[in-house]
Amino acid sequence: MDKVCAVFGGSRGIGRAVAQLMARKGYRLAVIARNLEGAKAAAGNLGGDHLAFSCDVAKEHDVQNTFEEMEKYLGRVNFLVNAAGINRDSLLVRTKTEDMVSQLHTNLLGSMLTCKAAVRTMIQQQGGSIVNVGSIVGLKGNSGQSVYSASKGGLIGFSRALAKEVARKKIRVNVVAPGFVHTDMTKHLKEEQLKKNIPLGRFGETLEVAHAVVFLLESPYITGHVLVVDGGLQLML
Repeated sequence: MDKVCAVFGGSRGIGRAVAQLMARKGYRLAVIARNLEGAKAAAGNLGGDHLAFSCDVAKEHDVQNTFEEMEKYLGRVNFLVNAAGINRDSLLVRTKTEDMVSQLHTNLLGSMLTCKAAVRTMIQQQGGSIVNVGSIVGLKGNSGQSVYSASKGGLIGFSRALAKEVARKKIRVNVVAPGFVHTDMTKHLKEEQLKKNIPLGRFGETLEVAHAVVFLLESPYITGHVLVVDGGLQLML
């Protein structure tokens, strides 16, 4: 089987770290982001024969076109990482409906659409591996993040159900659920205060989460699993 991996949300944060690690391991990468320039910059920094694509994961037509382009230029995708995500943190009573919809569309519907497209290809080749990047708040919830928590909780339920659907086709589906990690999404948080509640005493790094993602991508006997990478934060919640 060719080692072609599509990383949605691969231009920054956890997705970018996953792409870097997979490139070092000899995979051919498709780095996908909504912003094509960002995707090109990330793919260009990997070295080797990697490609960049622009895609709005919330639009099925965009997703379908992207998979057609990837297959045309890279070959069939047999590894998929969904790391695209947004947050619009606010108490529910203050949250605008459009902010609810945008989070659900990007964080949940987007992963559903990319998985749907990838699974069609993986069924034909009788094998594949998918890792969806969730969040610890999808398991535990967090005040001020009710919609974001719902999108990530939904992603876990979706991933487990899909794992049951496609296991007989030798396709595995797993989730990595990070805690607080140094990314653009967390740079506004009060780190000194928050890390007091983390048993390991610090925020995580994107590469540490990337190692967990790649572990699940490559583990042939693990499916339907949620791997928490949070420095022990869940122990305190």
